[in-house]
Amino acid sequence: MPLTLSLGFASNPRSRPVLDGRIKPQGLELQTTAVGMSELAWRQLGFKEFQVSELSMSSLLIALSKGDRTWVGLPIFTSRRFFHVGALAREDAGINSPADFAGKRIGVPEYQQTAALWARGILQHEFGLDPRDVHWFMERPPEKSHGGMTGFQPPEGVRLEYIPRDTDMGKMLQSGELDGALHYLGSNTNLVDRSTTQFNPGSTVRPLFPDPEAEGIRYFKKTGIYPINHGAVVRRDVLEAHPWVALNLYSAFLAAKDLGTAEWRASLEPALASGTIDAATAAELEADLFPYGVIANRQTLETLADYSFEQGLTARRMQLDEIFYPPTLEL
Repeated sequence: MPLTLSLGFASNPRSRPVLDGRIKPQGLELQTTAVGMSELAWRQLGFKEFQVSELSMSSLLIALSKGDRTWVGLPIFTSRRFFHVGALAREDAGINSPADFAGKRIGVPEYQQTAALWARGILQHEFGLDPRDVHWFMERPPEKSHGGMTGFQPPEGVRLEYIPRDTDMGKMLQSGELDGALHYLGSNTNLVDRSTTQFNPGSTVRPLFPDPEAEGIRYFKKTGIYPINHGAVVRRDVLEAHPWVALNLYSAFLAAKDLGTAEWRASLEPALASGTIDAATAAELEADLFPYGVIANRQTLETLADYSFEQGLTARRMQLDEIFYPPTLEL
């Protein structure tokens, strides 16, 4: 009889074939729930609702560094983005480069979230912006934040205020009470984020990088890093009782990624045939930008651990063999 496990994941092309049941892990019956990550990480860190889930990599590192052994990581990375290119600035704030964030009032949904961790690390190492030189404003209150569930306190030397509960980051950007945003979630409707203001071209709030796509490509070509946002976790008690679950889940999600990627590429065929996607772009699309496993992602994961320690989110530099289930370290 299959082992029944509860699973919570955000829905995207790489996870959807597992969530909708087209890909089934061997020996497992999954009770699946599709949940946006802002809410999912808060629920998992605080209430441990699912036996298997997607989880913020930053929060996983922090929890493990504090001795919380609830979760074991699996190197399944369904979400990546160049987060620094999503930074915003007001036109009248005198911000013309990343270094100009110094001394400014900058909003962030949550200081410890992986998106903010990556953005701060890249802006520091690529553009010389020290996070301690910024006046940070965080939207999520402690009881509705990932950090609230992991005992977050602002790192030493970091100036951080919570945004009042009767307003939000979008409204403060619009009114000029904030000069910019490191990361902005203005269209999500979930239990932890509250901004809904949209900033369209021509508004008083613009991207920090005039050509975000070009900056992402520049960074990738220089470093080879496509920043990982989320990974998969399994409750430790599940793996202690059923060690085979880890690799069966990994194999299923790998098959799901291959299926989802094939479907996505098929959707681009008309553009390829018409020539609206050029040969160079088509060649790049053939590359696997979402590799799973520890080996293919070692540089990215090591950089993430470096940034977490460097920014004071973890008291020590976490090692990969502390994060991932041992048999997956060779994948």
